[in-house]
Amino acid sequence: MRTDSSPGTLPAREHLPAGDAGTPVLDVVIPVYNEEKDLGPCVVRLHEHLSRTFPYAFSITIADNASTDATPRVAARLAAEIPEVGTFRLEQKGRGRALRTVWSASRAPVLAYMDVDLSTDLNALLPLVAPLISGHSDLAIGSRLSRSSRVVRGAKREFISRTYNLILRGSLQARFSDAQCGFKAIRRDVAQVLLPLVEDAGWFFDTEMLVLAERAGLRIHEVPVDWVDDPDSTVHIVRTATEDLRGVWRVGKALATGSLPLDRIARPFGDDPRDREIQDVPRGLARQLVGFCVVGALSTLFYLLLYSAFRQFCGSQIANALALLVSAVANTAANRRLTFGVRGRGGAVRHQAQGLVVLAIGLALTSGSLAALNAASSDPAHSTELAVLIAANLAATVLRFLLFRAWVFPDRQDSYGSEATYGTQAIHGTYGAHRGDSTVRLQPVRPHHTDPRESR
Repeated sequence: MRTDSSPGTLPAREHLPAGDAGTPVLDVVIPVYNEEKDLGPCVVRLHEHLSRTFPYAFSITIADNASTDATPRVAARLAAEIPEVGTFRLEQKGRGRALRTVWSASRAPVLAYMDVDLSTDLNALLPLVAPLISGHSDLAIGSRLSRSSRVVRGAKREFISRTYNLILRGSLQARFSDAQCGFKAIRRDVAQVLLPLVEDAGWFFDTEMLVLAERAGLRIHEVPVDWVDDPDSTVHIVRTATEDLRGVWRVGKALATGSLPLDRIARPFGDDPRDREIQDVPRGLARQLVGFCVVGALSTLFYLLLYSAFRQFCGSQIANALALLVSAVANTAANRRLTFGVRGRGGAVRHQAQGLVVLAIGLALTSGSLAALNAASSDPAHSTELAVLIAANLAATVLRFLLFRAWVFPDRQDSYGSEATYGTQAIHGTYGAHRGDSTVRLQPVRPHHTDPRESR
């Protein structure tokens, strides 16, 4: 991965100044390869649209990816005829290479690109770049997968697109909805420090740029688009998909090993409440779930050991009940302290009583499973009993967590005694579309206060 970005964090976002009348605020790049037929109509239509609707000065740059047909001549003619049009010739193919090269050389404060086929309705262009001009967002993307988008394309491309984005969500925890829509924009100050970290020079360039931006906490704005598939597209689906999967593996490995200096593109959020030392913030669901799983795994092991010991001198039902009782008391105490951060003795007895109610539910599930097993076989093997109990406990675990979170340890002060408080602990936030690495300190919970991130 590239690590040669300039050190230092980005300044706080601000609304771009109006500037001189002739200074372009927006530079729209059109990467092309052998597009002699579509290039002319595309540029003319785009120029007419921007001249009619865009309130700032703009420029259009044709990025020629080593075309071998008449595309260079068409681009030169358009540049000669239209003052706002320029052309840039590259001797190597690759959409990512073209965008990095042209964006790096452009002086416009907002940089965008779109495919030459104009599959995306141009009415989405102003909503795409407006959040970047206003200082609200760092990047903006068109999304064909938004509920309000209107898309016309074949089932094959629809399946591939949705599958690819599911892979990104599952492997790289991506939160943006559409990685490959050819309709994106970025602020130039962000591009200057972000692009040197992006290694891919082809179709995976978009995805890599978005993943790194999201992990660094930059804000990505999504715009629902109307999009009509180009049946004459020259994109090689299988080869592109293979290269994208390789890119997913490479980026995932780099993120897992921490080899990317994402702190260099961190952005201060000014008066954003998430940058303050916020009080009254309950511990997040993800962290609670991890703690609950760890405690649950240890409790299950403890339960199985107890069951095996009790089974030596009593029947299966009694052994199950005794093992559940002892392990449930230990489980409730561990979750109270480690998972939900409750300190002090206040409310401890009530929590154990509520934990026993949760135990009764688990006992009903596991006992019912044993009863069904005994009904099916008069003398089941010990290993079979253990397998049935493990399956029943897994089913009870989900319900146990929900009851613990919503009933036994809710995020309300009045649910705990006067002595019970959340401990003050630092929690490092995960990277997301709207938040980078941060530290939030937990304080005693007070009523009627919520975490502003939970309402987003």
